[in-house]
Amino acid sequence: MTERNEPEAKERGYKANPFIWVIPLILSGIGILMITSTTSPTSFQYTGTPFQMGIKQLRWLGIAMCGMLFVYCVPIRIWYRFSSVLLILMWLLSWLPLFPGIGEAIGGARRWIRLPGLGVSLQPGELLCLAVALHLAKLLSRKADRDPMKSFALTILLTGLAVLPLLAQPDLGTTILIFTVAMGMYVEKVGWRYPLFVGGSLVAVALPLLILFEPYRMRRLLAWLDPWRDPLNKGFQAIQGLIAFSNGGFWGSGLGHGFQKLNYLPAAYTDFIYAAVGEELGFAGTLCILGLFAFWLLQTRGSYFRSKDSFRATLIWGISLTVVLPLVINVAGVTKMIPLTGMPLPFVSYGGTSLVTMWARVGLLLRLEKDSWLEEGEFDAG
Repeated sequence: MTERNEPEAKERGYKANPFIWVIPLILSGIGILMITSTTSPTSFQYTGTPFQMGIKQLRWLGIAMCGMLFVYCVPIRIWYRFSSVLLILMWLLSWLPLFPGIGEAIGGARRWIRLPGLGVSLQPGELLCLAVALHLAKLLSRKADRDPMKSFALTILLTGLAVLPLLAQPDLGTTILIFTVAMGMYVEKVGWRYPLFVGGSLVAVALPLLILFEPYRMRRLLAWLDPWRDPLNKGFQAIQGLIAFSNGGFWGSGLGHGFQKLNYLPAAYTDFIYAAVGEELGFAGTLCILGLFAFWLLQTRGSYFRSKDSFRATLIWGISLTVVLPLVINVAGVTKMIPLTGMPLPFVSYGGTSLVTMWARVGLLLRLEKDSWLEEGEFDAG
């Protein structure tokens, strides 16, 4: 929007880009349909308890959209002012799953907090990722232009401290996500030199050690390299995911008519929901989901270029990364391009914490989009 049109826009009121929330709503709707299908052995012909998973996800969607409205109503200057407080709170919250009686262990990892009386679990790592992106946008907007090396050191220090509770849980997938988001935000603000050489060297040393110290990570790596060596155990899930894509062909077997959900494909409604889409909706369905994400990213790109100060632009970029990178990690893992990490598919996979935090991102983006042409340079002074 040009400067000469700003007074006119202020008089008539500015409306945020509807595609920023409409596309996630479509993706969430697809997710509810697929969750219902993959948890109902006879699909839509059955009216018993298997439909409860889809109904629960629908309830979570209602809570998530209320959360989006709350985040949208909070002025950006409030998020800016209290970003450090929010980060500390989320960091402390991420330690709670490690305490007996508070944390809930699933699959050998303690990443969830059981909320008493509600029958649901909270995954603090999802909240921590968003808090890191928010505070890092503030840090980079104030420090990066003055001293790139110091800014990079602060980014590494912040990221390293933030992921300590995640490494203890252990949650390597979210740890990698937070580190990658941090490096991506630094590249956007300063450049690629330090992340490529220094960050790359740290990853080259730390990642093999993290894999060697946890036997299950080594098993997962070996299963990725050759799942057919142990097709009924370690490689079972990866193989069944590929079979699901093969069964679907181009147009799919039809909604509710997939076979892999009949206990062949574990976690078909969570981490492997993309494979379930491939079987029931086919290659066309998987392309449709990727197309929706691509179109959504174009909308956030427009908000990024309309931002008039460093903080807003960096925050929009960081939030976009916290959505797009889980998408890439999930799809790459399900299609056997990288080892499995347990990363949910944004807006689509079953999970209350993931859905609520994703819609909180939408709320922030809507607020940033609404304010992107107002108050030029409000946060640049630090």
